[in-house]
Amino acid sequence: MEQNPLLRLADINTFYGPIHILQDVSLAIYPGELVCLLGGNASGKSTTLKTILGIVRPASGVVEFRGEAVQEKPTSYRIARGMAVVPENRRIFGEMSVRENLLMGAYLRTDRPAIAEDLERMLALFPRLRERYHQLGSTLSGGEQQMLAMARALMARPQLLLMDEPSMGLAPVLVEQNFQIIKAVNEQGVAIFMVEQNANMALSIAHRGYVVQTGRVVLADKAQNLLQNEQLKAAYLGR
Repeated sequence: MEQNPLLRLADINTFYGPIHILQDVSLAIYPGELVCLLGGNASGKSTTLKTILGIVRPASGVVEFRGEAVQEKPTSYRIARGMAVVPENRRIFGEMSVRENLLMGAYLRTDRPAIAEDLERMLALFPRLRERYHQLGSTLSGGEQQMLAMARALMARPQLLLMDEPSMGLAPVLVEQNFQIIKAVNEQGVAIFMVEQNANMALSIAHRGYVVQTGRVVLADKAQNLLQNEQLKAAYLGR
């Protein structure tokens, strides 16, 4: 593991009006890691992700990406610096074809030959998308839309891929398939930070995990240790 984290949150405090959502949240993701953030509903998982992306500004604390403090920077700046997101519920462009959706993922890039190479790489990684290449996004199944959302994000060649609830709304057989793809993407060198409620599935492929409960990180450990941790269930379900 490299010494300097790719992403670091230090003592983050976030409010929605008078409500104190994130309370002194600190975490780190190192290059090449797959890290998951676990927690129940209203635990602060999504707010943590929004704070990393710049959708929510913290009242205090530091968001550091690639050695630079970015908590005052807009979302567009962070994306240009190498973040990409696979949002909750996928949010693909339904009126665009699979091809057009993929090219939207590369909209900040100007290296046309490399974009064409990456397009082919995505179709090799997700063969179903090749079969659906000219179909509208709205005609794809939930599992296919999840593949498209992931491939679209990877078209940006991100250094850090942020994933919000990748198992949501998918049949169990598709969840397993989806997580194997996430693992394969990580093994190609892309660091992944995944917000997920399915603790067992997330920890089965992650290197490390954090558990957040009522806005605080209550557990942080290697994934295999968290899988065996007796506190995990209590912390995970919240108060």
